[in-house]
Amino acid sequence: MKNYLKHHEWRIIEEGFDPHYNKISESVFSIGNGRMGQRANFEEEYSGETLRGSYVAGVYYPDKTRVGWWKNGYPEYFAKVLNAPNWIGIHISIDNQKLDLAKCKTEDFRRVLDMKTGLLSRSFAATFPDGKKVRVDSRRFCSMAHGEIGAIRYAITALNFSAKAVISVYVDADVVNKDSNYDEKFWEEVYKEASEGKAIVTAQTKKTLFHVTTGMRYAIETDGKKAQPERINLEQREKFAGNVIQLNLEEGKENVIYKYAAILSSENHAKASLVANCSKVLDEAYNKGFEKLFEEHSNVWAHKWEACDITIEGDIAAQQGIRFNIFQLTQTYTGEDERLNIGPKGFTGEKYGGSTYWDTEAYCLPFYMATAEQKVARNLLVYRYKHLQKAIENGQKLGFTGGAALYPMVTMNGEECHNEWEITFEEIHRNGAIAYAIFDYIRYTGDEKYLTEYGLEVLIAISRFWAQRVNWSSHKNKYVMLGVTGPNEYENNVNNNWYTNTFATWTLEYTQHALSFVKKDDESRFSEILKRTSFDEKTEVAKWKDIIEKMYYPEDTTRGLFLQQDGFLDKELMSVSELKKEDRPLNQKWSWDRILRSCFIKQADVLQGLYFFEDKYSPETLRKNFDFYEPMTVHESSLSPCVHAILASRLGYKQKAYEMYLRTARLDLDDYNNDTEDGCHTTSMAGTWMSLVKGFGGMRVKDGKLCFSPFIPEQWKSYSFRLEFRGRVVKIKVSKDGTETRLESGDPMEIWLKDEKVMLK
Repeated sequence: MKNYLKHHEWRIIEEGFDPHYNKISESVFSIGNGRMGQRANFEEEYSGETLRGSYVAGVYYPDKTRVGWWKNGYPEYFAKVLNAPNWIGIHISIDNQKLDLAKCKTEDFRRVLDMKTGLLSRSFAATFPDGKKVRVDSRRFCSMAHGEIGAIRYAITALNFSAKAVISVYVDADVVNKDSNYDEKFWEEVYKEASEGKAIVTAQTKKTLFHVTTGMRYAIETDGKKAQPERINLEQREKFAGNVIQLNLEEGKENVIYKYAAILSSENHAKASLVANCSKVLDEAYNKGFEKLFEEHSNVWAHKWEACDITIEGDIAAQQGIRFNIFQLTQTYTGEDERLNIGPKGFTGEKYGGSTYWDTEAYCLPFYMATAEQKVARNLLVYRYKHLQKAIENGQKLGFTGGAALYPMVTMNGEECHNEWEITFEEIHRNGAIAYAIFDYIRYTGDEKYLTEYGLEVLIAISRFWAQRVNWSSHKNKYVMLGVTGPNEYENNVNNNWYTNTFATWTLEYTQHALSFVKKDDESRFSEILKRTSFDEKTEVAKWKDIIEKMYYPEDTTRGLFLQQDGFLDKELMSVSELKKEDRPLNQKWSWDRILRSCFIKQADVLQGLYFFEDKYSPETLRKNFDFYEPMTVHESSLSPCVHAILASRLGYKQKAYEMYLRTARLDLDDYNNDTEDGCHTTSMAGTWMSLVKGFGGMRVKDGKLCFSPFIPEQWKSYSFRLEFRGRVVKIKVSKDGTETRLESGDPMEIWLKDEKVMLK
C-alpha cells in the first residue's frame, strides 16, 4: 500500500515528483467526460516510464487471439480499447534542450485533481542542464458540457534568463498500445492538414474501420496580452500534424499557450463529414475561450455533485475516497448513449480491453439507479437486450441450442472476446448477474413495464441456458453443474459452485414470475414474445420446476455452511493472517498451481450469493458463512471488499465493515493491490458507494419502500447521502445523535427507519 497522495476533501494532491509513482498518478489523475478520456500524461515530452493513454468511447480493435491449442468455441479475438490519437502534446525546447522531467532537475512539483470542477492542474520548476530555469503551470479538462472538446492552459515562465523557445503544438495518431501483439500499431492515416494555428488528423482503425478525427487550435498570450510567435513552421508526417513556433521568453514574464482540441468519431458522425464537423467544433471552442468553456464544464459538475455527493464528517481519508470513486464513475458513464457501457478501467487504462463485464450489472447499476435519472440505469439494461442475439450466438458456439443465451464475459459488441479459457467457458455466473440486474432495477424503480418491453426475452434466453447447462447425476439423484468458475477466480474448473447453482435456480424462478406478469400486463405482447422465441411454456416451465426442486447445493450441514464447491473442504484450511507478507499479493508471487490448490479466496463467492439473496437466509446462516470465509479472503479482486463491508455491516461487525470500506474507497488512491498503474478499478468504485449506502446506511427496498437500518463508524462524526427513488429525492444524514430523513422533492412517501414507519413530506 502506498500513501504518497495528500488527504483533502475535494482534491487529489501529489507534492514532489517520484518517477516510480508516475504511472500510478497517470491513472489516478485521469479525466474524462463519457465520450472520451485522458490519462494524466504530461503535455511536454517525457522519456521516463509512462503509459500514454487517450481514449474514445466505443472505439476498439479486435486483436487476433494467439494460442497454440485452439478449442471449438474459443473467441477469435480480444477486443482492445485503443490508445487514441494524442491531443495534449505541447513540446518545448530551449537552446536545443528539451523540457523533459526525466532529464531536467525538478522542484516544487505539484499535481492536483479538483474533483468538484473536474480540473487537472500541474505546476513545477525545471532546471535545464545548462542552468536555465523555467516554471510551468498547466490546467486541463475534458468538457462535461461539450463531450467532444478538451482544453489546456499551459503557462511557461523563464525564471533566470531570456531566450527563444521552440514550441511544437500538434496532434499525433502514430500511437501504440502497451498490450499490442508485437508492438503492432492499430491506426492508419486517412487525412491530415496543418495550417497556421490549426492541425487536424483523421485516423482509422484496422479491421473495424472506426474513424477518429482529432483537431487542435491554439492561441498565445504574454503577460495577459495576445502574442504573435516570431515564426511558424507547419509540420506534417505520417499520422501527425502540427505547428512549430518560436516564442521569445523574457525573464519573469508568463507566456500562456491555450490549446483547444476536438475529438470526433464515426460512431457519432458520418465519415465524410468528420473533418468539416471537427473544424466547426474547434471554432466553437476557440471562440469561447478557455475560461468560458471551463465555466460551462464546471457548471455541469456542480449539477452532477448535487445529485450524487456523499459527505463524511470527521474522516478526510474516507471522504476523499468516496468522492474520488464517485468522480471517476460520473466522468466515465453519463447514460446518454445506450450503445456505451462501463469498462473496468473506464478511461484510465488499457487493461481488460476496456470492455463490458458483469461488473456493470452487479456493481455499477445500483449507483446509477440511485444517483441519476431513470433512463441512465435503463440504458444499461437495454444495452444487454440489444446484444441478446449475439448472446444466443455465443451459446451456439459452445453447443447450446433452441435460443439459449450465454452472455459474454467480456464484450464490446455482444460477441465474447475474452481469451482465458477458464473464464471464457466456465465463468458462466455472469448470466445470473444480468438476470438479477433486471430484477434489481424493477425492484428499485418500479418500472415493471421493462419486463414487457425487454426483460422477459432476455430472461427466457438465460433460463434456457441454465436448463441445458445442468445435468442429471444418477449418483446424487440431483441436478448438478460441472466444470465452472465462480466469482472467486482462485478456483477454476470446479463442480457445483454454490453461487452458480444458486443463481441458476433463482433465475428459473424469476423468469416464471416474469412470464406471469407479462401475460397479465399485455397479452398481445406476451403472444408476440412466445412466437418470437418459439417458447413452449408448458414443457419448458415444467423442466425448470424440476431443476429448481432437485438442484444439488454443496453444504456442510455440521458447520451450517454453504461450500464454495464440492471439494473445498479437501483443502488445507488456513487464515490469511498465516501468510507471510512477502507472499502478497498471491497473484504476483505464487504459481497458479499453488493458488488453485490453496483455500485462499480472491473475492467473495458464497458471500456474494448471500449478499444478493439475503432475504432467503437467516442472520445466523449469514454469520456462520461470513465467519468461515472472510478470514480466508485475500481481496485481490477489486470487487471483493465492498461485499464484505455490506455483510459485515448487517452482522454488526462495525470495525470490519469500516476496514473493508476504506479498502474499497482507497483501493486506487493507496494502490492496495500494486496494480493501479494499469488504470483505476472503475467498476469496483461503485462498490464504495454501495458499502456506505447499503452497508453503513443499511438501505434496502422491500415491498416498494425504502428501508434503512443505519449505523455510524466510530471514526466519523456524521455522513449523509442522497437517493433518487421513484420520482422523489430523499436525503439521509446519520450522526452520533441519530438519523435525519428529508424529502427534498416529489410526492410524500413512507419509508422504514429500522423498525419504524416514517412519513416523509
